[in-house]
Amino acid sequence: MGADGRRRAGRGRGGRVLVLAACGGLLATGCATMPDSGDVQAVRGANPGDSQVRVYAVAPRENATPDEIVDGFLEAMTSDDPGFATARKYLTSQAAKSWKPEESITVLATAPDREQPDRNADPENQGRAYPISGRKIATVDARHAYQPNSPVEYAQAIHVVQEAVAEGKDKEWRIDSLPSGLVLGEPDFLRNYRSVNKYYFASGEDWLVADPVYIRQRQDPVTRMDPVTQTVRALLAGPTHWLRPAVDSTFPSGTELKKGVTTLTTDDQSTLKVPLSVKSDRFGGEVCRRLAAQLLVTLGDLPSVRVDQVELQDVEGGVVCRLGKEQAAEFEAVQDTGQVETPYFLDDNGRMMALAPGGKDVVQPTEVPGPLGSGVVPLGSLAVARGGTRAAGVSEDGSSLYVSSITTEQEQLPPVLRSKAAVTAATKDRLSQPSWDGRGDLWIADRARGHQRLVVVPDGTGKWIEVRTPWLGEDTRVESLRVSADGVRIALLITRDGKTTLQIGRIERQDGADEQVVSVVDLQPAAPRMESVSSVSWAGPSRLVVVGREAGGVQQIRYLQTDGSTSASSVLPGLNGVNAVAAPHEETEPLVVESGNDGIVRLMPGANWQPVVKSGSAPVYPG
Repeated sequence: MGADGRRRAGRGRGGRVLVLAACGGLLATGCATMPDSGDVQAVRGANPGDSQVRVYAVAPRENATPDEIVDGFLEAMTSDDPGFATARKYLTSQAAKSWKPEESITVLATAPDREQPDRNADPENQGRAYPISGRKIATVDARHAYQPNSPVEYAQAIHVVQEAVAEGKDKEWRIDSLPSGLVLGEPDFLRNYRSVNKYYFASGEDWLVADPVYIRQRQDPVTRMDPVTQTVRALLAGPTHWLRPAVDSTFPSGTELKKGVTTLTTDDQSTLKVPLSVKSDRFGGEVCRRLAAQLLVTLGDLPSVRVDQVELQDVEGGVVCRLGKEQAAEFEAVQDTGQVETPYFLDDNGRMMALAPGGKDVVQPTEVPGPLGSGVVPLGSLAVARGGTRAAGVSEDGSSLYVSSITTEQEQLPPVLRSKAAVTAATKDRLSQPSWDGRGDLWIADRARGHQRLVVVPDGTGKWIEVRTPWLGEDTRVESLRVSADGVRIALLITRDGKTTLQIGRIERQDGADEQVVSVVDLQPAAPRMESVSSVSWAGPSRLVVVGREAGGVQQIRYLQTDGSTSASSVLPGLNGVNAVAAPHEETEPLVVESGNDGIVRLMPGANWQPVVKSGSAPVYPG
């Protein structure tokens, strides 16, 4: 107990011992008994994401003190106890019935602090209220969606009373009032849960969109389902609330796993058989094929299972359809062409240059064909279409947007778009760096004062459309943008009140009378714990690479999920003075950055930073 009289529950508690797949301790409640063999290693906290560390809850001892009841319950919430049955033993009979740990998770930066109670707060019932506090960083809802927030103070209370627990025995202290759901420190949350991408079809399209959620690393205490079955169940439940307006799900309404299914395993042919609760006439043909594709791509994110084929069965056990990985791949937003992704950058003369694909040896960059590579108009930023045959460049002064082939020679075409900025405006008040989505549409922000707007150019050559942005006011400025390959999400660096933050917006499209109506709505913070963000790049279906700073911290480069979740292991090796970052879609290719100190630098998987070009700017991969 510290000098302030408080005692910390959970990971930060001194004297607590964790072992792989077990937990031991000197306390009488809230942790497992010590194993009688093997090495024991004392640690101060479970490493984030270390799923091998297990916590086993134990029931309260007879005549346990109120302190022990509260501490034991906080420990028991971090365990894998089936049904949280042991945790419920710390509750009154009524509270045990009404507590629903599956409804939500409150994630704190560290395990909750339990303070000493005010013994005079409840004189009538002779109960005690224990303040529970911490720094709240996120919540997880009943659909497993992670929702981050800027760290805020969390203050709740756990109330204990005396209740008769057995006939003929004295009353025991039990909890009768508590916060809803689970309350976990981030290390315990990451130890028990892992991020998984579910996949749904972009509205009216034939490609899939990632929808990240969190599932249990091991068997779910409430449903008793293993991770594979949990993932399938979460997919069938439908998209998260934020993504729902922009995607379609092919599942017939009411589709669930067949009653009683808690385990799904592959056979010796790596085929996963999935029994559903509906009749075959409701999901046959193309519906079944698309449903199977969603399952295959979703399960490809799980390291614990290899699924080469999915077999969907109806409620009577009949086979409705089968689909293999190769067939499902045609629905992915980024198709595997077998070609290595090529990074590009601008040289000191504003010419577009191509870097050789990843390899141990650094090869001199080459000038791309066409006007963007010849320097007819010196460029300040660029973007490459997903197919790698066209590129968009913004003039060095930020006034004009050009689109050109980068595989054949051609004349410089007129600008596709001009900024509305005044002639005397600064470059930063003109066009942003452009970005292509997987549909072949080109996106850009015009930052002209008094005329700020977001613009999309269909196919990069058609008539441009001003995007509806109800959040873009005079006090808001879009510094840069990156559109996902699926064309459903957009990462925005937005400055408001002198602070630049990373936001994820949802792209919605509707057919209008004369042209398509495009909107970016429902912005969500993706890096709320960063005080400022200076560069961002997509790094796969639902992952970003971000350059920024936490409050009072140094610049760092790290991976983030689009839902804002992260872990300590996501921080990349440090590099000074990074101005821009570009990430490939595939993890096998190098990360490329612009460093004010070292020029263009790359980071190969499993290696250190390696200088490529002494001077250059604006590195990009297709997208």
